[in-house]
Amino acid sequence: MTTVTRFAPSPTGRLHVGNIRTALHNYLLAKRDGGRFLLRIDDTDPERSREDYVEAIRDDLGWLGLVPDGEVRQSARFDLYEREFERLKGAGRVYACYETPEELELRRKVLLGRGLPPVYERKPTDAPLPEGVAPHWRFRLDHSVLIEWTDLVRGPQHFDPKLISDPVVRRADGSWLYLLPSVIDDIDMGISHVLRGEDHVSNSATQLQMFAALGATPPALAHEALLVTAEGKLSKRLGASGVDALKEAGIEPMALNSLLARLGTSRPVEAKATLAELAEGFDLSTFGRAPAHFDLAEVEAVNRKLLHHLDYASVADRVPAGIGEGEWAILAGNVDHLAELADWLPVLDGEIDPPALSVEDRAFLALAAETAGMVEWDEEPWPQLTMSLKAATERSGKALFMPLRLALTGRAHGPEMAPLLKRIGRARAIARLKAAA
Repeated sequence: MTTVTRFAPSPTGRLHVGNIRTALHNYLLAKRDGGRFLLRIDDTDPERSREDYVEAIRDDLGWLGLVPDGEVRQSARFDLYEREFERLKGAGRVYACYETPEELELRRKVLLGRGLPPVYERKPTDAPLPEGVAPHWRFRLDHSVLIEWTDLVRGPQHFDPKLISDPVVRRADGSWLYLLPSVIDDIDMGISHVLRGEDHVSNSATQLQMFAALGATPPALAHEALLVTAEGKLSKRLGASGVDALKEAGIEPMALNSLLARLGTSRPVEAKATLAELAEGFDLSTFGRAPAHFDLAEVEAVNRKLLHHLDYASVADRVPAGIGEGEWAILAGNVDHLAELADWLPVLDGEIDPPALSVEDRAFLALAAETAGMVEWDEEPWPQLTMSLKAATERSGKALFMPLRLALTGRAHGPEMAPLLKRIGRARAIARLKAAA
């Protein structure tokens, strides 16, 4: 069977990292098996759904490289939902209800007060119907069959349908709730695996009966532990965890993908350069049931590792002018974000301020300027320069290297000086040594 997964966001806000993790895992599961990853826009609520959010969802997925193999929109599928709804109604699996929200809440409190589960109580089929009141519609659960499945993350699951309220599937105004259209879509789209958060476990229990009522084999189900931050559960309101904020922070898409692919598993996070590498090692059996903690500092750490190992071709279109393959080889191990490369352009080709140094260090740099003029720059100038100065002054270690680094780069830390000095060049290096002296 071909693996077909779907990501089904509602366009009522921007994606946060919890949504992204769900999309990524569905993508990796499909691609690992050579299958298809589909995008379904759940826009049945016209009042809350916005077209700019639809575009933002597509843009965010595109930035991450999670390009779907197909897309559908629920707002274009109402005829299909109507047809299947009528089929269920004819089979007695959906029925009209007339209670007001206030009546339902009162009955719920009564049941709780009696120590009973607050399960919806079906009315007798011959109960009188109120006049002039449009009904809402519930799906009739089959109480004779225990709901069971083996979850690909949580293991064996068991639900007694008698302890679950018949879910409302359609409002009195004719609009749809989530449960039934999602099942109809999964059947129509040939979804083989539904991978989502553990907050949908009870939804899955009722939806399994909907698959059966529609004569369809249900997909395999996997419910992952939710992603949390130090502030608590993620939501669309947590803008700091949105894609825009991550972009502004200079995070590489594959750094975020690499972390989210392993977050919540028993395996270490590894910085991978491609989604294909992540898909190859994706395994639902490695995910635990404890909440997975997302920390931006971890993303930064993965971002750093990723940049240090990327080849120039993978960043060439995003680096500042003046950063070529040679410059990238020198600087890659010393930047946490690509934007930091611009800070090194003055060191490579521009002007830097002479450092404030002691009298002894200035005298040492005056000698260094003279020595640099005698170095063979076509060879490796740094070891020649430092070895000559060490022999002449008996300086070593930090006393030898730090004044040179400060004079040549204006910084106490940075790339290895050997390739950096060669890139700075003879004339500029001697000028800086003289200026610092």
